[in-house]
Amino acid sequence: MKKNVNRNHIKESLAYRIFTVFNTGFILLYMIICLVPFIHMFALSTSSVAAANGNRVSLWPVEFTLSAYTEALSDNQILSSLKMSALRVVLGVAIQMLFTILAAYPMSRENKAFPGRKAYVVYIVFTMLFSGGFVPSYLLIVSQLKLANTVWALVLPNAVPVFNLIILMNFFRQIPKEIEEAAIVDGAGHMTLLTRIYLPLSMNALLTLVLFACVGHWNAWFDGMIYMRDPIYYPISTFLRVTSDRIQNVSTMEDARLLMRISPRTMIMAYTIICTLPIVCVYPFLQRYVKSGLVLGSVKG
Repeated sequence: MKKNVNRNHIKESLAYRIFTVFNTGFILLYMIICLVPFIHMFALSTSSVAAANGNRVSLWPVEFTLSAYTEALSDNQILSSLKMSALRVVLGVAIQMLFTILAAYPMSRENKAFPGRKAYVVYIVFTMLFSGGFVPSYLLIVSQLKLANTVWALVLPNAVPVFNLIILMNFFRQIPKEIEEAAIVDGAGHMTLLTRIYLPLSMNALLTLVLFACVGHWNAWFDGMIYMRDPIYYPISTFLRVTSDRIQNVSTMEDARLLMRISPRTMIMAYTIICTLPIVCVYPFLQRYVKSGLVLGSVKG
């Protein structure tokens, strides 16, 4: 009873109310700062050529028009790039999660259960600090494995992200050993332990890593540029990068005629919104799992 009275007294105090108002105001201000660039992008993408070129667009469209979106969506290349990125995300997330889980489970065992565990952990962390280099990677993927112009060139090099592996490994190590010991007494093997105990108890961490994998694969553009020789195989981020350069540096008469009707800034903003909209729609559904997944997976080693 006394504790409840103290808590009510704290909530009713002037200092607590000031803190609440300040904290709420700070969060609202931060939210506005984050939203303003997206609002400006949308306003610019739906404004006329004269308004965009004259820098008259702020947070509201001037002379509203959807011509930029009509032109962008009529481009067959953007549709093929969206399909390529969707395929990349599906395959990339599935492969990353499969190999990350299969690697994190043994790495989370005690040294007695997995002799040499520390040596493996050191080796894995070493690969996060020092890579093989760009040229050897390119020669391996293009010359040796012949994966150019295939989605496998985009997903296989990132099959086991070390950062995600460490998060999941540490999350597995947080699970009480008493649960595992009780399952072992009932005759459970490693596969049963993994599928019936570790994975169901690690949903926050798993969904956090799914979000990281989705965002990482969707936003990656450089590997698509170097491994995809035919533009039809570009993922959406690579397509956006190439298209942005093409629009800003007019090289064909077709581009020149297009930019007479639509501002280059308007076109770039329209392409950017189309490219980011799918991942923006996915992010809110998984974002609430990120905090708990990262906090619980950031301790121990």
